[in-house]
Amino acid sequence: MTSSTTSTLFTLENTYARDLEGMYVPFAGTHASNPEVLVVNTALAEELGLDADALHSPEAAGVLSGSVPPEGATTIAMAYAGHQFGGYQPLLGDGRAMLLGELIDPAGHRRDLHLKGSGRTRFARGGDGRAALGPMLREYLISEAMHALGIPTTRALAVTATGDDVPRDVMEPGAVLARVASSHIRVGTFEFALRQGAPLQPLADYTIARHYPEFVDADDRYLRFFEAVVDRQASLVAQWMAVGFIHGVLNTDNTTISGETIDYGPCAFMDAYDPATVFSSIDVQGRYAYTNQPPVIGWNLARFAESLIPLVAEQLGGDSETGDTDAAITALTDILGTFLDRHDARLADHFRAKIGIAVDDQDLIDDLQAVMREHRPDFTGTFRALAEELRGNSRPLDDLIPRDAIAPWLSRWRGALADTDSATADAMDRVNPIYIPRNHLVDIALRAATAGDLEKFQMLLSVITRPFDADPALGAYAQPAPDEFGEGFQTFCGT
Repeated sequence: MTSSTTSTLFTLENTYARDLEGMYVPFAGTHASNPEVLVVNTALAEELGLDADALHSPEAAGVLSGSVPPEGATTIAMAYAGHQFGGYQPLLGDGRAMLLGELIDPAGHRRDLHLKGSGRTRFARGGDGRAALGPMLREYLISEAMHALGIPTTRALAVTATGDDVPRDVMEPGAVLARVASSHIRVGTFEFALRQGAPLQPLADYTIARHYPEFVDADDRYLRFFEAVVDRQASLVAQWMAVGFIHGVLNTDNTTISGETIDYGPCAFMDAYDPATVFSSIDVQGRYAYTNQPPVIGWNLARFAESLIPLVAEQLGGDSETGDTDAAITALTDILGTFLDRHDARLADHFRAKIGIAVDDQDLIDDLQAVMREHRPDFTGTFRALAEELRGNSRPLDDLIPRDAIAPWLSRWRGALADTDSATADAMDRVNPIYIPRNHLVDIALRAATAGDLEKFQMLLSVITRPFDADPALGAYAQPAPDEFGEGFQTFCGT
């Protein structure tokens, strides 16, 4: 199979490449010696109007490995900049990825089809452009878990083995992840356009039309656009915090304009509760710790606001020569100043639902977190244990927190419940997952998959995509991590 062959498997549009010249470079992918599709997301394929069975074919393997371009597609590597750990990098871009194009699903939604690990592009900065199987399966697992939890996210369509090993600490089997997103436009995309002389206004207008079409004809569309992004990101991060998710690398190039979670590298779900939890091996200062995620996203949005100043100034002042920069900065700053309040309000709503209260009692939430911080119970298990407490089963909670430490709080909590004990417990179980991608289970599944056995991966996937449906036969999947996955456990970017 050679790159000169084209595939008719996908019908794609290429509006990003058509409308935003200067924001990408052409890239056709790198030949894979023996591509084989290992995993297909059947539900997502059907949602996209694709033939899930056909995605297992040799033809699909060629496309999904990056070896064979879809017929008529303009395949590209997207350009962007970004602040990485606070430092500005003027040229990042898709170093090992390419955008095949845009699918229009049966509901009329436009979504990117993007390959990760498809070869070395102009933006690779010394990397080999490849990806190892384990990290690609990891993104598949965790992004699908996030989707099942109702959290906006990019999604995995398929993982394709390339037949070529890649050198990491040891030689590992190579693979390509096919992922789907509302778009791959990031804060860093706007930073690139502003500083590299690329088309900033066409980029903003394209993004508004694609993600916020209600503002297309508004005189103040750029301010409304910014506020909508602020609001979506406030909601997104609150959802992360509510389930104990830690992204790991919240650089501006990993912050989407659509409000979707993107780029699952050294991410993980928190085991023992500790607001300072960091898993990423490269986050040595804890910049992206669990508790720091809201202010860091606020910081990233400030960089986005800076990118929009010329556009807002022009709208407020009449033209690019006389645009009112000071008024633009003030207007954008006022909106940005609402971010943490928006986030905090959403997070409080989540935690009220998690503990089954209807009253606005932040002290009750804060005091529970103080007890959890002192005793470090399993974060996910604690909220399920509270529901069991209401059902008269005290053992799960006693296994997590000493009774004398939690008893005063339990007394106050019972006085604030929204409904009867039974009804409240059931409502809590509908918002508190019992199954998440626990670090030790992910590790076991990926080690087996790298060795050629996908059974553990498939089983874990089936469990975490039904996160609220308790099954006594799956008790091992709800257990806290063993001691060796506590202090010192690290995750890696997989680059």
